[in-house]
Amino acid sequence: MTSSANRHDADDQHGNDRPGMARLAWIAARPHTLPLSLSPVLAGSVVGWIESGSFRPDILIAGGLAAAAIQIGTNLHNDASDTLNGTDSADRVGPIRVSQRGWATPAQMLRASHLAFALAILFGSYLVALGGLPILLIGLISIIAAYGYSSGPWPISRGPFGELFVLVFFGPVAVGGIAWLHTGQLGTAAVLVGLIVGLPASMVLLINNARDIESDRAAGRRTLAIVLGRRGSRRLFVVFLLAVAASLIMLALQGGPWLGALAGLGGLLTAVPIWNRLGENAPPEAFNASLKGTVRFQLALTAVVCAGLLLVAVLGSF
Repeated sequence: MTSSANRHDADDQHGNDRPGMARLAWIAARPHTLPLSLSPVLAGSVVGWIESGSFRPDILIAGGLAAAAIQIGTNLHNDASDTLNGTDSADRVGPIRVSQRGWATPAQMLRASHLAFALAILFGSYLVALGGLPILLIGLISIIAAYGYSSGPWPISRGPFGELFVLVFFGPVAVGGIAWLHTGQLGTAAVLVGLIVGLPASMVLLINNARDIESDRAAGRRTLAIVLGRRGSRRLFVVFLLAVAASLIMLALQGGPWLGALAGLGGLLTAVPIWNRLGENAPPEAFNASLKGTVRFQLALTAVVCAGLLLVAVLGSF
């Protein structure tokens, strides 16, 4: 009886602190995650610009809108699904989840996710008109994967392949797709830039899952962080960083404007403080700070690499 009363008290408290509609939508969309999906669009546009010699702002804008809509739709769907399957409980230590707090029902969040995916299809239809069947397939697979991340018979988020999923779709697929729209082909540079952008995105999920090992295990998940443990996850973080460095060097070895990728090597040092916070007994707050830091790291790395590529390309044209 006491437990039930406490639960009702908590529910009442959550209802009383419910924000206004605009603020609620902002929290539910998780805008702090948008750099993860917008960075590959920017990087792909720069690769396509260098390879084709033509800057296409229409592709950059349409690609950014479609990517943002898919990201937001995935976030909304994940919010609802994790509440329905019991992953997000009252003991959650991460950022607020709207349906878990009782600010919206899972059904409302699912409807909102469908709207976001519909917008992604709308924005993406322009890209399909430009790029044809390859872009259509990328778009369809991306939306199916977005649904499958949190739901379906084998949700990606509940198993050990989430980081691989993020690497592929936030890396070579996204960067390569945007570059394809400029050139009609997928080159080595697009794949390498995709790895440079996608690996930090995987690091974000790795940190998130390392923070939630106990609650995820209790919810029946078997994420990569659960398989490796916090110590192993910390080591994998370093492996990802080394893979970024190797990709930067391999891209620079392509010569010409790709030498500008070397500018990104200095930026890798900014990830060291993030790694230092991820001790085996680090509190949840340290993981939350590292999450935000890794998102900023990916965005800064993307900006520095893109600037370096464009600078060398411009200097080489004289």
